[in-house]
Amino acid sequence: MSDKPLPKKTLFFYGLSEMPISIASLPLLAFIPNYYVSDLGLDFAAVALVMLLARSFDAVTDPLIGFLSDRTNTKWGRRRIWMFFSIPLLMIATYKIFFPNEAWEWVPLSLDFLSLNLGSGGHYLLFWFLVLWFGWSMLFIPYYSWAAELSSDYNERSTIVGWRMFIGTFGNAISKFLPAIALFLFAFGGAEETVIIIGVCLLLIIPICISLSVFNVPERMDYKVKQGSVKKGLIAMWQNSAFRKLIFAYFFNYLGITLSTLTVMFFIRGVTGEEEQGILYFVFYYVANLIGIPFWLWLSRKVGKHNAWKIGLLVFTILQPCYFFLGDGDYYWMFPITFIAGLAGSTFHLIPHSMKADVIDYDTYLTGEDRAAQFFAAWSFVTKMAIAIAPFFAFTYLDLIGFNSAPGAINSPEQILGLRILFCFGLPLFLIIAIFCVRDYPITQQKQEEIREEIEIQKGNSPNQA
Repeated sequence: MSDKPLPKKTLFFYGLSEMPISIASLPLLAFIPNYYVSDLGLDFAAVALVMLLARSFDAVTDPLIGFLSDRTNTKWGRRRIWMFFSIPLLMIATYKIFFPNEAWEWVPLSLDFLSLNLGSGGHYLLFWFLVLWFGWSMLFIPYYSWAAELSSDYNERSTIVGWRMFIGTFGNAISKFLPAIALFLFAFGGAEETVIIIGVCLLLIIPICISLSVFNVPERMDYKVKQGSVKKGLIAMWQNSAFRKLIFAYFFNYLGITLSTLTVMFFIRGVTGEEEQGILYFVFYYVANLIGIPFWLWLSRKVGKHNAWKIGLLVFTILQPCYFFLGDGDYYWMFPITFIAGLAGSTFHLIPHSMKADVIDYDTYLTGEDRAAQFFAAWSFVTKMAIAIAPFFAFTYLDLIGFNSAPGAINSPEQILGLRILFCFGLPLFLIIAIFCVRDYPITQQKQEEIREEIEIQKGNSPNQA
């Protein structure tokens, strides 16, 4: 592991695998649930349960993949091989989820033994979500673990994550521009059309981007394969106070963002009355994300990573309730709020992911072991739990208030008010908790540099040779 700046070519090719991750994240949270409920007729409660169950499965798969990835020992390394073999699973699951057969055919494994009242459509969605999330874990956990191993420098790690986030967000923005262009130039728009366009984008870039990363970025080969147990690793992670603070803060951050992302299309349709141009909201948001990245990288160097993150959380917390004052016909008034929020939202992935590498160093310093993938597995699981809990809560809530999500549906003022409260105030509540969790985060740049020096001494190296 080096503390020298990485070549821009390496940063670029490493960042490419973030593109399918970023492009898929939003549709899986916002468009797919909305599409299956509003256009394909599945129940709110069924989709909520599907997403909760699919993510609960990760309680087993994520620690397992993290454990195995840390112990994989091949001539191609221990991270890239997992990423490469995730491609076929991601391809087939993406196709089945984004291009469903409404007869709900081609589910090779019956889930009737679970005795769940999901209907055939719910069983179809659950099965393919299980396949997707397993492939996602095979990609996500080794890929993000790899980032922590590319550099040992406090600020260079932010640069690595910055490149990764910029490339991913750029691809995300382009994938949202395409439905907008199709709508305005060819009148090809709506929920189903948006899902189709993004699905095609994913099927094209999944094999291309992952393969380019795997074959163009060298992997560190001087790691030591550890033989410790999963239980021992989990105990050590829990005893790492910096990681506890970070992961709880990120959980509530992601829970809030997931809740907002899930409900924004319902807000756009139900409150502002806009049926077809909702994709523009995301274009504005992700363009602002791109613009904000250099600023937050600069600020994190000036005030520290955790302080920059808290500032971003606070700005977003203040802005989200502003949507409450919008009503029918006010869709375009969302854009100024969305743009500023998008600038602040750059911190939500950029800063915490860079901080992860620092807490992994702290664990190595305390235990002498290298278990980056187990940390990223725990991180992945917490992220997925946020993605599971948010839709279960949101869809159950919308079902209880009787909100009708069908295109052109008429909802009562009370139902609209309930949706407003959920969208405008749910997110700030969780972001405030996240700020509280990270308020006294212990790893500063100086502390991280001291930790790295101690690690090199433990290895028998001079810090100046790291």
